Amino acid sequence: MSEEKKSEAVTLTKEQIYEALKDVYDPEIPVSIVDLGLVYDVTIVDDWVGVKMTLTAPGCGLSGMIANMVRQRLTQLSGIHDADVRIVWQPQWNPSMMSEEAKKKLGWGN
Repeated sequence: MSEEKKSEAVTLTKEQIYEALKDVYDPEIPVSIVDLGLVYDVTIVDDWVGVKMTLTAPGCGLSGMIANMVRQRLTQLSGIHDADVRIVWQPQWNPSMMSEEAKKKLGWGN
């Protein structure tokens, strides 16, 4: 099946990648990593996607699990053969990076 996926001529946009990543939730917070503001950048090269992201806290013991969830979700997309996730700490995440929807869901809105 991976050969099939590799040969497909599918052009995905960053917007489609971000939309797919809305299916990935922080295991400790019932909000997607996109709505939390954890995804900083997406790079698409042919059938490969690179994601630069952070976590809510540098000491988070779930970094490997979250990175694997991101990789799994991306490789489920038609036309994506491989994905890499880079966890960065700059800029440091803070609650202002969350979407309004996430703030409301967590009770942080006005």
